[in-house]
Amino acid sequence: MRSRDHYTPRVTHRSAASETWTTRRLLTWMGQTFAAKGLESPRLMAEMLMAHVLGCERLRLYMDVDRPASPLEREALRDLVARALKHEPVQYLVGEAWFYGLPFHVDPRVLIPRPSTESMVQEVLQHHRARHGAAGQDGRGVMIADVCTGSGCIAVALLKNLPEARAVATDLSTEALEVARRNAARHGVSERVEFLAGDLLTPVLAHAAAGKAGALDFLVSNPPYIPDDEWPHQVGRNVLDHEPHLALRGGADGLDHVRRLLNDGPALVKPGGLVLVEVATSRARAAASLASGAGLGHVRVVRDHEGLDRVIVGERA
Repeated sequence: MRSRDHYTPRVTHRSAASETWTTRRLLTWMGQTFAAKGLESPRLMAEMLMAHVLGCERLRLYMDVDRPASPLEREALRDLVARALKHEPVQYLVGEAWFYGLPFHVDPRVLIPRPSTESMVQEVLQHHRARHGAAGQDGRGVMIADVCTGSGCIAVALLKNLPEARAVATDLSTEALEVARRNAARHGVSERVEFLAGDLLTPVLAHAAAGKAGALDFLVSNPPYIPDDEWPHQVGRNVLDHEPHLALRGGADGLDHVRRLLNDGPALVKPGGLVLVEVATSRARAAASLASGAGLGHVRVVRDHEGLDRVIVGERA
């Protein structure tokens, strides 16, 4: 059994100068190690771990690239690199992920926010601004429901960009809601969002304001949607071994939760408002048909940053 010294060499008696582990050298070593293992975005992973250990922003790493790492810093990096090589997500290792230009607390209680979901936020903001123009930029009077909120990233990002809007955010996991509340507090939107525990739309329907017919301007959701035929062989080890399965699996065809959202959700949305649901790429067309069958108009499939069919958008007539 090899010791942890396998992960980063230690200084020997050969040459103190040649063996000095600077920021530059550590970033290069980590990036190469992660790339050899086939991990995604190896350089970014290296930067995130290095910045975390040094307690600085990633940009500052390049302002002092020849800074020597202390023995304690090298030890911390050895531990983190060992975990990363076992496919533990770097966002969990550093306790943070970025979404729509904002940092969010994350841990294994919640899914890691991903760029593919940002298209949902963008669609909401574009729709609102197109309808209300400059006079409505603050989102005054806007009510949003974020179902299966997880880390709270969608609701919080929307409220940050619509500073007078309000939201209700639901999740079946009370542990996930603890993380979401922390993120709402971090970004100063706690007073404008209510976090409700319960199954899908059940807590929304019970809400005095949001549960009325036509009360919502936007219903957004990133529900569990991985179909059984894609689990587990099409799921990466970082997801399969570390992220909460409750937030991932969507039943035989991946549409168990999507059907319920599209059956019951549109009635809560006012005319001209939107329903937006993230789905598996392989089920996007089927989900779009469900949205049309639920009476939503102008139904379309929005592609994510990778060009994959990802979000179903429908307008309440």
